[in-house]
Amino acid sequence: YWLGFVPLSTAGIFAVIGLMQLVRRKSLFKVDKSIIALGVFYAATIGVYVLFEFYIVNYRPILINGYLEASYPSSHTMLACCFMAAAMLECNMLIRDRQINIIIQIVSIIIMAVMVIGRLISGAHWFTDIIGGLLISGALIMGLYSALSMFPKKR
Repeated sequence: YWLGFVPLSTAGIFAVIGLMQLVRRKSLFKVDKSIIALGVFYAATIGVYVLFEFYIVNYRPILINGYLEASYPSSHTMLACCFMAAAMLECNMLIRDRQINIIIQIVSIIIMAVMVIGRLISGAHWFTDIIGGLLISGALIMGLYSALSMFPKKR
């Protein structure tokens, strides 16, 4: 349960970085372009999440508090993969130290793997819901990667 807060906290950290840059630099145009792209990515990710809460594809294989809940895509899978992969990309843009970036990548991959495997083991989703979460997060991350590739690294 608590592991789900790790990806959300990474998003919060980058939101604070963006807010600090905005306050210090006193203009949205002076905030790092990669941070702005990340904010757009977060908005798109949340938009996809909300979309599938309203347009339900299928329901969970188990009842939650006696009710059927939307199951596709696995939101834990999608959010964990989106936020942790985005953190890896953004840290690679902002942090110069290669060893720190490798550590961030390893930790991020472990968190994503634990979240995905945890959802599979829990039985709270159909297998296809988890695959859907992986595919949607992959598409969103590729969009972010494409946007970030237009900006120079802070080296």
